Amino acid sequence: MSKLQKSLLIIGIILIIDQVLKIWVKTNMTLGQEYRIFSWFIIHFVENNGMALGMALPGNYGKLILSIFRVIAVFGIGWYLYRLTQKKETTYGLIICMSLIFAGAIGNIIDSAFYGLIFTESYMHTASFVPPGQGYDSFLHGRVVDMFYFPIITGRYPDWFPFSLAGKSFIFFRPVFNIADSAITTGIFSLLVFQKKFFKERK
Repeated sequence: MSKLQKSLLIIGIILIIDQVLKIWVKTNMTLGQEYRIFSWFIIHFVENNGMALGMALPGNYGKLILSIFRVIAVFGIGWYLYRLTQKKETTYGLIICMSLIFAGAIGNIIDSAFYGLIFTESYMHTASFVPPGQGYDSFLHGRVVDMFYFPIITGRYPDWFPFSLAGKSFIFFRPVFNIADSAITTGIFSLLVFQKKFFKERK
């Protein structure tokens, strides 16, 4: 199996798992609903209007700009990944990392680009499929589905804690994320850890 074939296999597996889970959540849960697997592991359905950790650009144009930026970024990552697979000296570790990042980016773009077109809202009832164009929003204005929530540690900041946080409650780990986010994070973290091995100087 060539490097390109292995990369496509990784991308395909991640996309299938990511989208199957997101569609299951969309069609079986309402916004805010959750299933408590363990005290520290909860399936909690939220929708992300923008970037990571719920950040967003204001207005419809902000959402459109963000979606277009994502598409351009994915094309750039895809081109770079293809070039890597064509080089004999490229390590499999680097290809795996870039494949994870690429697959994660595509997974979230699918939500942003198409979910608004083909799904009804999830506020009061579980979402259902509808003919394209009859969904809750237009092309590139869909919301990304997140579901993994790991409130591993909960408590309160001590009274002496600075930054106006004294006595307030805290949760670690607070962000809710999905398979695509996990793939991107794993790929980037691995690149940072093994960058010297992946990008070692060649004579």
